[in-house]
Amino acid sequence: MSEQKKNMQAPLFTKDNLIWMLIGGVVMAIGFVLLSGGKTTDPNVFDTKQVYSTTRITIAPILILAGLMIEIFAIFKKSKV
Repeated sequence: MSEQKKNMQAPLFTKDNLIWMLIGGVVMAIGFVLLSGGKTTDPNVFDTKQVYSTTRITIAPILILAGLMIEIFAIFKKSKV
């Protein structure tokens, strides 16, 4: 019996860690969706308002970095046990 207890290890990530990782992944996915290109009706026309919009240049990278920070927090968060 005591040999089994020695071999049993606590899981690396708890449920709380996994929830935070999921939240970080969703935030990053939203950032990547906002970063993706806009569709234009005419491929010969270059619309600077679509390419250089505030959403793509500012908001999307901030969301991606925030998601990465949440992932780092989730990995290093200690369990309460």
